[in-house]
Amino acid sequence: MTHTHAPATAPTLRKLAFAIATSLALGAAVGTLAAGTAQAKTIRIADQGDALSMDPHSLNESLQLSFTGNIYEPLVAHDKKLGLVPGLATKWTQVNPTTWRFELRRGVTFHDGTPFTADDVLFTFARAAGDGSDMKSYTSDIAQVRKVDADTVEIVTKNPFPILPDVISLVYIMSKKWCEENRADKPVDKRKGIENAASFRANGTGPFRLKSRDPGVRTVLVRNLNYWDKVETNIDEVVFTPIGADATRVAALVSGEIDFMQPVPVQDVARLKQNPNLNIMQGPELRTIFLGMDQARNELLFSNVKGKNPFKDVRVRRAFFQAIDIEAIKTRIMRGAATPTALMIAPGIKGFPAELNKRLPHDPEASKKLLAEAGYPNGFELKMNCPNDRYVNDGEICQAVAGMLARVGVKVNLEAETKGTYFPKILSRNTSFYLLGWTPATYDAHNVLNAIIGTPDPSGRGQFNLGGYSNARVDELTKLVQSETDQTKRNAMIAEAFKIHQDEVGHLPLHQQALAWGMRKNVSVVQLPDNFNLFKWVVVK
Repeated sequence: MTHTHAPATAPTLRKLAFAIATSLALGAAVGTLAAGTAQAKTIRIADQGDALSMDPHSLNESLQLSFTGNIYEPLVAHDKKLGLVPGLATKWTQVNPTTWRFELRRGVTFHDGTPFTADDVLFTFARAAGDGSDMKSYTSDIAQVRKVDADTVEIVTKNPFPILPDVISLVYIMSKKWCEENRADKPVDKRKGIENAASFRANGTGPFRLKSRDPGVRTVLVRNLNYWDKVETNIDEVVFTPIGADATRVAALVSGEIDFMQPVPVQDVARLKQNPNLNIMQGPELRTIFLGMDQARNELLFSNVKGKNPFKDVRVRRAFFQAIDIEAIKTRIMRGAATPTALMIAPGIKGFPAELNKRLPHDPEASKKLLAEAGYPNGFELKMNCPNDRYVNDGEICQAVAGMLARVGVKVNLEAETKGTYFPKILSRNTSFYLLGWTPATYDAHNVLNAIIGTPDPSGRGQFNLGGYSNARVDELTKLVQSETDQTKRNAMIAEAFKIHQDEVGHLPLHQQALAWGMRKNVSVVQLPDNFNLFKWVVVK
């Protein structure tokens, strides 16, 4: 059963504030950290939405993976500049074009005291590739994971895969023993509403461990004092609270009820920057916000068009693109905190073909003409699915798009909802027209070609291509990109694939949103362009 929660009411928030204050008092009373003389600290964090599960394989979504990435760890991690660094593997070498050997870190234990071994790695990769996993796109090109000895594993890929270490940086390692004992050997499946112990409990190797979990209300982490590495943080407790209403979240930061929040609403950035007690951090994000269209079904699920699917016609897809006034969305809805794009990847992503970053012009008359040519002179009606608590002003963006499409005769029935019900719905492909955001976890164009643009298949390719766009040449190029080591050739292949996708209007890219984090002046954090917030780098003065 999927658990959903209504937005917090004023009495609930008052109770919440009391709970947070009580937690702060308890945290302050703990004393000093074992690792040093710094006074123990609690940090109170708010986000517009919640991490939907503690299972690190259940949802491939940034907030989810950022949060659980404080509890669990991958073999290969990232540093503050997004470079690759050792995680649970101390070293990795390419033995031959399709085989990578990983030497595992010795002396590491899970939070329950169980030693970390090669068996956990084999178990984790099988779990991440199995039924219900949302991480299949990271394992789709792995043929085998084998144990060399207790401290060494080899990953064999189906084809040469020089970026494999980047690709597996979000496959978090779980305890085989714990999962089997707690009947969590398969991932939580958000599409089917299937939960298990890993939804609400956790047992990782990371710098923080899960103390308590109340989904949609409050999640508390505490420091793992047996962590294998030194950390910069002086916090020993993290109290995480989802607060959906922008005004309530901002008020909590201004009043001091919380210490850190994201996102800062774009309309409040300038005002909050004037507050001497706050610090507002802004920066570019590698996430691209886009619209997807069901091009797979012969008849749209939620439309007044019967017996056919308008989105199978490229003229309709192009008409939708040209109906969207991206500059109006940028200025009126995003208050300038967005960079319009014609591509499905951001400029900071490896392989970005800058020469293709030219949008079709906003032209409602051309849009109407295209619809008429396609057989819809009076437009048509369809449902649009949208989250209202996941991306910056996501609900407002969808409202604007619906209004723009109305001007060319397309009636959009907008269904905006919390991501807790939104994601299971669209990940089941129970949608005709939807909004999604994507940051390539590998910071490489191959990730988007494989996960978002590739033809869906059971291995995990196209797992997030929810509209079923398909082009055989793009799939062929994606495989070639995966194994090509000559950067000039590789970039040419990436550009060719994106050009085909662009000409066919496979998706409707909108913009890259900007990051805006707000915190009290005594809080120091590291803002990464993938929007991950790792608590091991947070310091409260």
